[in-house]
Amino acid sequence: MSVRRARLFWPFAFACLLLDIITKRWATRALVPFERNEVLGDVVRLTLTFNQGAAFGIGLGSSSRWILLAVSILMLAIVYRWYRSSGQAQPGQVIGLALIAGGAIGNLLDRLLSARGVVDFIDVGVAETRWWTFNVADMGVSVGAALVLWSVWRSGAEAGRQS
Repeated sequence: MSVRRARLFWPFAFACLLLDIITKRWATRALVPFERNEVLGDVVRLTLTFNQGAAFGIGLGSSSRWILLAVSILMLAIVYRWYRSSGQAQPGQVIGLALIAGGAIGNLLDRLLSARGVVDFIDVGVAETRWWTFNVADMGVSVGAALVLWSVWRSGAEAGRQS
């Protein structure tokens, strides 16, 4: 395994996970569930919620917790395998995979440690038009996925120009 890849992957994965744990711990101690706390007017609010479902609050019934635990573990195995087989991958791809892993582990820990579900508290929108409430782990997964897609697209475009 490339030392260069590891020097990118592990610090980014750990930083994402640590920031997620710290912010969720703060949110559960400082915020009252469902109480809106304005940060940037009505655009950015902190609103503590607990999500027992999948992304965007999609519910999977009474077995959601266990199904999502299994899916999370499977996805982490896929990300890790992709990381291990990435060879001389673009730095963006390695960082993206690290952010996905760190975020996935953060939400996985929430599901393992509490039946309440994943701690969400970042609430963005305008007036009553809101995005789903999310957390640092969700940002890591989303930004990581965008980085991986961009890096793969960029690598494909470069390969196309060279051939």
